[in-house]
Amino acid sequence: MGQIYDEIDERWRSWIAEQPIFFVATAPISEDGLVNLSPKGPAGGLRVLGPRQVAYLDVGGSGVETIAHLRENGRIVVMLCAFEGPPRILRLHGRGRVVSEGDPRFEELSAGMSSIGPPEASRSVIVVDVERIADSCGYGVPLMSFEGDRDHYELFVSKKLRTGGPEALERRRAENNARSLDGLPGLEGLSRG
Repeated sequence: MGQIYDEIDERWRSWIAEQPIFFVATAPISEDGLVNLSPKGPAGGLRVLGPRQVAYLDVGGSGVETIAHLRENGRIVVMLCAFEGPPRILRLHGRGRVVSEGDPRFEELSAGMSSIGPPEASRSVIVVDVERIADSCGYGVPLMSFEGDRDHYELFVSKKLRTGGPEALERRRAENNARSLDGLPGLEGLSRG
């Protein structure tokens, strides 16, 4: 039976820090819009900032759905599953906001955050003000062993930087991350440092 918690206590904080993957779901307001669910990591990639606040470092990818949805309506849920040890699922429902590279808070929030790529790959920090903290049994989550992080993304970004410099990453973001799949503003219009 699931339980609702008043805050992310020390037990949850420790457990969250150990998880090698977490999932983020957002949706646009439009009923015709696409719901987005994205895997995130690595271990330590989701940082607990306070009893009802978490954040993670957002790196450039193939899309910009989370940023676009948060800019439109702020709704987000972060889900973590125990793939080892006792079965457990934790969901953090809340309101998210995008802290982009050009924002003075970006450096403070991103300092020391775990990421799948080099610092140049970071495009924002997603901060979630958590409104509901709930667990559930996790009986349906399979047992799986963590083998390690993939290096593909870091190699991809390093190659882009080596062959085209920081401008290559900027061009890719401009091409792939300006708007969401539904046409909502993504990185378009966000200030950059």
